[in-house]
Parts: sequence; C-alpha cells; structure tokens
Amino acid sequence: MTDDAYLFLLDDASARLGVTPAAVGELACMETPAVRAWLDAQGATATSPHLRLLPPEETAAVPEDAERLPVPLSDEELSRVRHHLAPESLAGVEEELLAYRDCADGRDGLIGRALAAGVPPHRIVELTGVDPATVTAAAQG
Repeated sequence: MTDDAYLFLLDDASARLGVTPAAVGELACMETPAVRAWLDAQGATATSPHLRLLPPEETAAVPEDAERLPVPLSDEELSRVRHHLAPESLAGVEEELLAYRDCADGRDGLIGRALAAGVPPHRIVELTGVDPATVTAAAQG
C-alpha cells in the first residue's frame, strides 16, 4: 500500500472506478508541474471523464495497464475523495458527521467564554447537552 493517492486514466469513461478529480473540487496537486506535465504527456485534461482518482487504500484497484501517477493529497482533500467514493447510503451519514465536526469545532473555547461571561455550568450542560465533566474540563482550560 502507498501513502499517495493515484491519478490514472481509464480507457472506458463509463467504468465506475475511482472518482473524477473535477467532481471532488479543487485539489492542490492538479496545479503542480508534475501533474500538468503528466496530463500533457497523456494528451488529457484535468476535466477529462477518463481521468480518475483513488485514495491510498484503494490503489490496488488501478488497472495494471492504466497510465498512473501518485499524488499527495491533504487530509481534507483525501476526505472529500473518500466521501465521493462512499455508497450513497453512507454519504448522507458522512455529511451529518462532517456537519457535527464543524459545529463541535471550538466547543471548549465557547464553553470557556460562556463561563467567563457568567453562564452557570449547569445551564451550559442544559443548553449544550455536553457532559458536566466536559464543562469542568473546559473551565480548567
């Protein structure tokens, strides 16, 4: 297994393998000289329906005869690739988890600000649904 994702070209654009980079959104690797040169050498564009991307744990699925290029992805980019590859039944739940992560980000800071503003700990527990120990931990900083 590799730590890099792989860009690769499929002969059959209708094959359901990988995800097109264009579907994932902006990827920093697509603007690198290495990827640009590889695409030029293949006579392909970044928006080609034949161009696909697979995360590191799935690169064994790249066909042996496919033109391929390892590319590094950030954690956020890799998360988007995996999300696009997830079955539809899981994609909705993944969306909810991402929304939760976004809402919970900065939770301890918010609890600390609430305590500093004078909101009683029991009221923070009541409003947020967090465990009282979480409020205590946030108060201790």
